[in-house]
Amino acid sequence: MTRPFPATPGGTLVLDNEGLAKAVLRDRTVTGWLALARADDLRVTTSAATLVEVVHPRINRPALEWTLSRLVIEPVTEPIARHAAALLADAGLHGHKYAIDAILGATALAATGPTTVLTSDPEDLTALCGSRVTVIKV
Repeated sequence: MTRPFPATPGGTLVLDNEGLAKAVLRDRTVTGWLALARADDLRVTTSAATLVEVVHPRINRPALEWTLSRLVIEPVTEPIARHAAALLADAGLHGHKYAIDAILGATALAATGPTTVLTSDPEDLTALCGSRVTVIKV
């Protein structure tokens, strides 16, 4: 498979809510990223906070559980929470609206790099993480 993406993942691939939801739905683009990650023996992860966002009444729970079984789910530890708060402060953003994005950003920044984040909010993650992670819109 050729890499049809603007950036090549390496180190860690992080899924936000939309990345995870699209993985559950077997979206072609996200499935391609996951296949490349497996082929390159990359770590695929998400934040435990992302689970709160992705679960809704219409989600296919067995498909979600299968997808989650193939990921590393990082806990929201005190250092991650403190780093997320610092990211929010540095970006001039409020935790009420951007808390889970900040937690995901702190999780991505703590991962073994280089790190690529698949997200529906590229502007938010870029504002929080700058150029320290590669942000891809899905």
